[in-house]
Amino acid sequence: MAKSSIRMSAEERRESVVRAALTEFARGGYHGTSTEAIARRVGVSQPYLFRLFPSKQAIFAAAAERCVEETWRVFDEASAGLSGEAAAEAMSTAYLGLVENGDQLMMQMQLYVSASAARAAGEDEVGETARLLWEDLFDRVRIRIGGGMKDATQFFAYGMLINTLVALGYPPDHRIWVGFDGCEPPE
Repeated sequence: MAKSSIRMSAEERRESVVRAALTEFARGGYHGTSTEAIARRVGVSQPYLFRLFPSKQAIFAAAAERCVEETWRVFDEASAGLSGEAAAEAMSTAYLGLVENGDQLMMQMQLYVSASAARAAGEDEVGETARLLWEDLFDRVRIRIGGGMKDATQFFAYGMLINTLVALGYPPDHRIWVGFDGCEPPE
């Protein structure tokens, strides 16, 4: 009897590489993650990985884009049909659920760290990609909540504080969470 195997298309493999890269980069950062580790997680060879993506930077950019797009998807679904404060509250609540996924939160944090480290090393391509992605997300949120720069800035300031508190491991019942009106901390 012939052995049958399910073959993935290049696009399906590419998708699995992006998912694996997000996990690997979230855990090890740009410089601490090898393309070998990503290839191993996907179950492909390194040369095949580089047939799908031209460079490690391209893999990182795809993982970063996925991370930011996932954040927007969660915001968009939570705030569909809403605007102003109602949209901001819905997105804030949904964001807490999103960052419970350690890889999602850590990839965001790694994106910021990698951009800063690349700039310090005189290699700003990673930072340029990060800024474009972040600015696009900022503008989408600004439009959803009503277009005001101050409101969007405040929304993202709260989000960055949430990132910090979750990354530091503050438990949901810690007093530090009390200042988040209408926003329950993650379990």
